[in-house]
Amino acid sequence: MDRVPPVSIALWHRCSVATMARGSPYGLVEDAALVVEDGRIAWLGPRAALPAEWDAQAQARHDCGGALITPGLIDCHTHLVYGGDRAHEFELRLNGASYEDIARAGGGIASTVRATRAASEDELLEQSRVRLRALKAEGVTTVEIKSGYGLSLAEERKCLRVARRLGQEEGVAVRTTFLGAHALPPEFAGRADDYITEVLNMLPALHGEGLVDAVDAFCERIAFSPEQTARVFEAASSLALPVKLHAEQLSDSGGAALAARYGALSCDHLEWLSEEGARAMAAANSVAVLLPGAFYFLRETRLPPVDLLRSQGVPIAVSTDCNPGSSPCTSLLLMLNMACTLFRLTPEEALAGVTRAAARALGLTDRGTLAPGQRADFVLWDVARPAQLCYAIGANPRRQTVAGGLAA
Repeated sequence: MDRVPPVSIALWHRCSVATMARGSPYGLVEDAALVVEDGRIAWLGPRAALPAEWDAQAQARHDCGGALITPGLIDCHTHLVYGGDRAHEFELRLNGASYEDIARAGGGIASTVRATRAASEDELLEQSRVRLRALKAEGVTTVEIKSGYGLSLAEERKCLRVARRLGQEEGVAVRTTFLGAHALPPEFAGRADDYITEVLNMLPALHGEGLVDAVDAFCERIAFSPEQTARVFEAASSLALPVKLHAEQLSDSGGAALAARYGALSCDHLEWLSEEGARAMAAANSVAVLLPGAFYFLRETRLPPVDLLRSQGVPIAVSTDCNPGSSPCTSLLLMLNMACTLFRLTPEEALAGVTRAAARALGLTDRGTLAPGQRADFVLWDVARPAQLCYAIGANPRRQTVAGGLAA
């Protein structure tokens, strides 16, 4: 008979735990203890109430010295895998060039597509690894990575393979999203419908290779129409893949209501979201993902309708939108502060936005809160109160990350 390895039980104590469960501010448990068994939380509560059997069975004991523990952070909207950068375009804009000037000169998304296509898989992996490690250093344990800078079957495959490899090699849970309908590649100039047909050919191939967890599209005047987006969502639905949408960033195209008809996990950006769109999202249980980095970088002036989302009961997530053109950001902690200062979220709403609501935006039910049965993904912080994570600008008080019960 094969020998059964001993059960791994670890005790974390002398800490405060922001469980992010509903019902009390931050779901906070003071002077807490937390028991991890085989990568899952087995018990959590006040240290004085720790059952004697768990205390006796603990094979490893961790004195947290008064640290705050939160769920592992979740970055639920990134374009993290890409080649090159667009710093030169940033400089051109600040010297007076318009976005159209840059685009006519071959810049914009087209320049990132060229750089991404020119990079080998290994080169793309190493460029992207730097960005993932920056997120990881701030307590991110789960990250969504979209494709969308390859815009052909071979190149989209390359980007999604890199995303999978990053998760495996860096010990971060990666959810991959196929964003073939991100922009029109140069070889399809003037033929958007034909390109959408090509996207529909890519999707089953990539899904069959196990590279796709969800499907996204950019529904906007400068991207794809609601009708073209619906074609992509129909194809995703036929493969039982959940959908997400870049919606209402620059105008109200009705994208949120369209996505809601397909039961979208989330609609993202949403500066121009209408009341009708918010009601549709609420009915579909879709999450609103707010992206303050892009709002800041593009110097937008129209705020997402946070009060409308609150009144309709739409969960609000917050993410970096890490991408080279509109949010070259790898700090989810900075996004917490920006969500509060720019969008007027409360610190509790912002922290829920990178934990509980972010997990929901990815369709994940085993993380985002701390409770028995959940994955043991959590972070120890050298702060006294959860609001301090949103308050400090440029600070990183992370002491330690635990992912799946293992120190990261």
